[in-house]
Amino acid sequence: MNGSPRTPIRRAWLLICALTVMTAWALIMAVPVFAQEGTTPKPSALDPAGPNSVVIADLFNIVLIIATVVFVVVEGLILFSAFRFRRRAKDASEPAQVHGNTKAEIAWTILPAMIVVTLFVLALQGQQALDAKPAQAAEQMTIKVIGHQFWWEYQYPDLGITTATDLVIPTGRVVNLELSSVDVIHSFWIPQLNGKTDAFPNHVNYTWIQANTPGIYHGQCAELCGASHANMRAVVVAKTPAEFDQWVKEQQAPPVAPTEALAQQGQLIFSTGACIGCHTINGTAATGKTGPDLTHVGSRTTLAGGLLTNTAGNQRRWLADPPAVKPGSIMPQLNLTRTEIEALTAYLQSLK
Repeated sequence: MNGSPRTPIRRAWLLICALTVMTAWALIMAVPVFAQEGTTPKPSALDPAGPNSVVIADLFNIVLIIATVVFVVVEGLILFSAFRFRRRAKDASEPAQVHGNTKAEIAWTILPAMIVVTLFVLALQGQQALDAKPAQAAEQMTIKVIGHQFWWEYQYPDLGITTATDLVIPTGRVVNLELSSVDVIHSFWIPQLNGKTDAFPNHVNYTWIQANTPGIYHGQCAELCGASHANMRAVVVAKTPAEFDQWVKEQQAPPVAPTEALAQQGQLIFSTGACIGCHTINGTAATGKTGPDLTHVGSRTTLAGGLLTNTAGNQRRWLADPPAVKPGSIMPQLNLTRTEIEALTAYLQSLK
């Protein structure tokens, strides 16, 4: 009997420890979900690769720690109270009635208020850090990011380059993004580089990104925008300054004319069929503006607005039935023959 008064306290601590272990296990198991890699890359906000994402990730980690502590304490006290003060068998007596505790009420009012104020200050500091660009104005560049259903267009006004799917940037430089849309509201989000920024029709939004290291960073449209919203991907390819300069030279030059017979046949099909009405290929008669610019499409990492890896097989799949691959896409079913698909694939893959 001497140790009986301590038994409920021990049990309460055991419950709190069990909750802590379960919470930690759940968080550990959740990390691969956010940072999974594989044939279908998934955006990861837990692996920051630029100044903006570092600020966001740091704030997230602090909030997560505070929220975990609050959860464990509150749930532990609830379980302790439910167990310690439960109605006992064969005990019909009325429990002691408590009509207020001024000290406790002050404590559970002030403590949550302090937590909320702390989170507010941290969030405000984070927002100020996101708004303040690094002082390297001479090295900054501007790219126009234009949302379409369901792909992204990228214009480099100072370089005379228009491309799609892959946003290519140099590492170590501030890249100013001017975001807009031609149809509905979209939201540009590369979790490893920046937070979400909406793209509106008839309005320009501004943000900036910077990649610290070369690599490919995947993103996702973060605003419900139609039937293929989930298929509207974004890809940022960060290159070293020397590699970026070489990429610029290649993009500014017209693509080399195909030399293989099958690719030449594909060029003829492209220039005499429906393709020329929607797409642009510099150095040719194709000047359509409805669909993505295909000038150097063969050098991009993905197709179909970032949905498919850029391979000949996926190119054929896309040409065979675009609406089946990406429902709601404005590219129609062209009823191409297998021979036409093979020829067009050879031509488009040659545009590097």
